[in-house]
Amino acid sequence: MRPYGPAALRLCVGTVFLLHGLQKVGLLGPGLDVTTTLLDKLELGPAYPLAVVTAVAELGGGVLLILGGLTRWVALALLIEQLVAIYKVNITNSYYLSTNDGPGMEYRLILIGAMLCLAMTGPGAFSLDEWRNSSAEAKAAGRARARKV
Repeated sequence: MRPYGPAALRLCVGTVFLLHGLQKVGLLGPGLDVTTTLLDKLELGPAYPLAVVTAVAELGGGVLLILGGLTRWVALALLIEQLVAIYKVNITNSYYLSTNDGPGMEYRLILIGAMLCLAMTGPGAFSLDEWRNSSAEAKAAGRARARKV
């Protein structure tokens, strides 16, 4: 059962990032203009290119997490994105998600924990990474058997 835990986490968190990415590109939400305005208010710039990078990271990262491809690298990239978000948006508010001052860091800390877990454990079952690794191991074992003959 152990490989199924990271797989479940990867599917859930990948869906969260995929939907946030779709929101940033304008398919399920306000789009790049609003993201650019937000980044400009946070004094992160150049705002438009950074909005594109953020949207691509979340959209592409979500898809890759769902598929289980490049899981450790994607998890690290999204973890860094969440750390920047905490530093620039949430750190001045309280811990809790809903506050009078604005959103706290509670939600982002959960995402960071999930990304750390995936970066350390890998993708788990039903992933492109595991398929690629098992395929490489099978090829290596085949070459080893061929040498013995």
